[in-house]
Amino acid sequence: MERFKWLPQSLLGGGQDQEEDPLGEFEDGSCSLSPLQRLYGFAASLVVGLAFMLLSLVVFYKPIKFAIMFTFGNILAVGSTAFLIGPVQQARMMLDPVRIYATAVYVGSVILALLCALWIHSKVLTLIAIISEICALVWYSLSYVPFARRMVSELFISCCDTEI
Repeated sequence: MERFKWLPQSLLGGGQDQEEDPLGEFEDGSCSLSPLQRLYGFAASLVVGLAFMLLSLVVFYKPIKFAIMFTFGNILAVGSTAFLIGPVQQARMMLDPVRIYATAVYVGSVILALLCALWIHSKVLTLIAIISEICALVWYSLSYVPFARRMVSELFISCCDTEI
């Protein structure tokens, strides 16, 4: 337990001696969980999310069930980082100008996949929405790696370039 005391300071740049509100969050947006509880919550949410995404492959031939399981697992996996940095800080990072468009496309594709699966019941539209959700998740994830999106963009441009 002692070895995890550095986690809040290193992730958020300060200690936990601030005032806490009734929702269990501090003024800087971090939550009141201990560092060990944060790691357990992160790991559990990530593992359950990845399990849902992998188990969704079992029902791949039924696109509607696949979309529901995959999207739920996707949300759990992406949301798992909120345990480490707190939900408010997670929202701030998602709405950062560097990744606001990637976040909007990702959230839109998640909503679109669920709408196609639960409301429209179209297998073709659901598969298209899931493919766009996967692409949006990759692009959103690349926004956290410095220069990754630029490298991927240049790679696609060079692969699609017809000049020899």
